[in-house]
Amino acid sequence: MPRLLLLHTGGTLGMAGGRPSALRPAAFFKTLKSRCPELFQLADIELELFCNLDSSEMQPELWSRLAAHLHRRLPDFDGAVVTHGTDTLAYTASALSFMLPGLDKPVVMTGSQRPLGEVRSDARLNLIDAVLSALQGPPEVSICFDSHLYRGNRARKVKVAEYDAFDSPNCPLLGTLGVEANFAPGLRQKGPRRLRERLESRVFLLKVFPGLDPSLPMALLPQVRGLVLEAYGAGNYPLAPTLGHSLLPLFREARARDVPVVVVSQAHHNGVDLSLYESGAAALAEGALSGGDMTPSAALVKLMQGLAYHRDREARARFIQTPIVGEMTDRPSIVHGTPAKKSRRAR
Repeated sequence: MPRLLLLHTGGTLGMAGGRPSALRPAAFFKTLKSRCPELFQLADIELELFCNLDSSEMQPELWSRLAAHLHRRLPDFDGAVVTHGTDTLAYTASALSFMLPGLDKPVVMTGSQRPLGEVRSDARLNLIDAVLSALQGPPEVSICFDSHLYRGNRARKVKVAEYDAFDSPNCPLLGTLGVEANFAPGLRQKGPRRLRERLESRVFLLKVFPGLDPSLPMALLPQVRGLVLEAYGAGNYPLAPTLGHSLLPLFREARARDVPVVVVSQAHHNGVDLSLYESGAAALAEGALSGGDMTPSAALVKLMQGLAYHRDREARARFIQTPIVGEMTDRPSIVHGTPAKKSRRAR
């Protein structure tokens, strides 16, 4: 019988309570064995309590510890399942994907919208599907939810009150688990499995919105090592100096301070192209880095790792703009700091 590691980190899946009381972390393994005994027919499962937290409490320090633990324990198993709260699940999955390059076994993350102990819980099926995916699915970090398997660093939480809570707008599914379970080959991992657990967490995620006072993010720059900017559409932001909201000085000041700015899109589908419009070309000329079609969570974690491992500006830029573990669609690289030859005003 295959051997599987199941790590519990907390989240709704293992909680107790419910309306009118608030959900709270509870004893998970006792509930698991009583509510889902058939899980242990699929594999010889070793249960470990890594932590028992609401996922809003997950932090980069815990990601590093979790990655190191998985790196140490995986050689003894055929795969691993990590249970996790849904709110920051995409962040943790992105972090693990960058921290564990070269995986030769699946690491499948899952959670639920209702606790395992409830009658109408989605937790039981999610757990069974996750275990099957960890035994038969592709050797990478993935998220299994509502009978779908998503690449971990491409997934987004898109719903709060439905069971199909996740989506992967710019990456095909890695698997579907209906009457039959079908899996894609997944990543072609390069090199042996490694551990890259270092992160620089002094970064900031800034969402552009109408009326944003540029002085606010400017005041942040002395406090951060990197910035992810969620721009409009293909990478647009206010540019006209006469209206008093231009963000171009932010890019200039960031470059002067050697604070990398990674631009991603607020749109869920497709990604940024900083050569397409005037504002994107101006940002590119000031050293902005294209995040392509990365999700904001993947871009944030990748920036954390880029800052931790690459002091040189050009090396950092290459790392950010090059696909590492399937987190972005491969496309011709944009020369760092070179403006586009042609541009047009944003619509």
